[in-house]
Amino acid sequence: MKRQTIVQWLFVLLVLSFCTWIFFEIAGHFNQAEIRHFDLPIISFVQGNISGRLTSVMLAVTFLGSVKGAAAVTLFLSLVLWIKKYRTLSLYLAVSVALGAGVFNTILKYIFKRQRPDIMRVVQETGYSFPSGHSMGSMILYGCLVLILFRIAKRRWVKVAGTLFALLLVLAIGISRIYLGVHYPSDVAGGYAAGLVWVILSALALNLFERKLKL
Repeated sequence: MKRQTIVQWLFVLLVLSFCTWIFFEIAGHFNQAEIRHFDLPIISFVQGNISGRLTSVMLAVTFLGSVKGAAAVTLFLSLVLWIKKYRTLSLYLAVSVALGAGVFNTILKYIFKRQRPDIMRVVQETGYSFPSGHSMGSMILYGCLVLILFRIAKRRWVKVAGTLFALLLVLAIGISRIYLGVHYPSDVAGGYAAGLVWVILSALALNLFERKLKL
């Protein structure tokens, strides 16, 4: 095995281990002081800037991480990839988002059953709070799109610009959930961690599937 390949695998394992540790650290300490000390200052700062104009922006941003928003983006781009003859990547995007942002997130919410924060609500939401579905779903959707971009884009600046845009968008969606008063910051962090784990595992599954097709 080449040294570069070994380094890549070690990096992947490190990221997987770190994200898994972060997720279970949050999940196991919902009601403890360390999580409250993490959540409350961030909530206070983010919601301290509430205004009518900013609320309109946050509602638009949060839509991109919603079920309807993510489904629309996924369907559109999956169709584009299919038409462009990237059939495997098209199926990968659709299946990864559907299973990760949909089924897996729902299972995690049911397991941990964390109630939503009792803070100033700009909008009303139902269901459990941890992990944030918008944060987890956006990490999965836009993370998968970055992976696809690295596979099909030829120019380096396109890959870099696309990655930066995706990171900023995922961050903005997470902040919007705190701003709107429907999630704790720890819900968002947990969603990011679980979402990144899913992206990595789905990417490994994609590589395995492609290798089997070549046999």
